[in-house]
Amino acid sequence: MTKRYSVELLWRLRNEIRMDWLIGYLRWPHKRRNGQFVFVCPLCNESESDVNPKTNLARCFHCERNFNPIEFTMATQTDDFKEAVEFLKPLLRD
Repeated sequence: MTKRYSVELLWRLRNEIRMDWLIGYLRWPHKRRNGQFVFVCPLCNESESDVNPKTNLARCFHCERNFNPIEFTMATQTDDFKEAVEFLKPLLRD
């Protein structure tokens, strides 16, 4: 595995993989509540959450934590940054 990743690759992973799509792809518990996309927080297990499509961040209002796609993958799939990046790379469009 690569030891360092380009700024461009990391930017693309954080911004081009939509959070709501990723949460569904990971089969992480989520639903629409009153038209709002909510998910179960991987840290506190609460569902006081939302996804902001403008910033592509998932937010848990209960534990006050934001997640980008890399961080969410780390929290749900692996604790390792490099493994999360390698997991997400094939999901990018060329």
